[in-house]
Amino acid sequence: MAGKRESNFINMVSTLLVVSVVSAMALGSVYNLTKGPIELAKQKKTEAAIKMVVPAFERIETMRVKSALEADSLVFNLAYRGDSLVGVAVNTFTKKGFGGEIKLMAGFLPDGSIYDISVLEHKETPGLGDKMQASKSDWAQQFKGKNPANFSLKVKKDGGDVDAITAATISSRAYVDAVQRAYETYLQNKGGN
Repeated sequence: MAGKRESNFINMVSTLLVVSVVSAMALGSVYNLTKGPIELAKQKKTEAAIKMVVPAFERIETMRVKSALEADSLVFNLAYRGDSLVGVAVNTFTKKGFGGEIKLMAGFLPDGSIYDISVLEHKETPGLGDKMQASKSDWAQQFKGKNPANFSLKVKKDGGDVDAITAATISSRAYVDAVQRAYETYLQNKGGN
């Protein structure tokens, strides 16, 4: 039978060191094992969002453009059928959400009107701010077919045309901010053309 180790400072530190090293190696291994599948899942989610927010297309050209509102950049996914541009899916964001950053994929037709919008990521309150997702409510339907040139991308409380989500005005404003960023960048870059 192994003898019990004496409880002194050096033994406690060495035991803690061994436990820390083993834990760090295990955590690093799990990270490396899951990094690829997580990235693949994000890529598939982005591809599905692009297909949802622009009309049917044959090919996509992706480019990064400087945001109209910040020094940051946005990703434009130009959708073509043959040689004709049928829409642009803009990977946009805002940092003004109640729960932090909100990421959207906003789809615009060549005339600038909104084809559809998909929520990619958010940390908004369940049952309130998460109603921006199509799977939670039909709130986002009010943007479809609207052209921001004559549809004010502000909530009605701020003098715009957008009905806010009940009890989630901050989330509504943030969503609109992300769409506005995408639209202004789209105009500034003439749809990426």
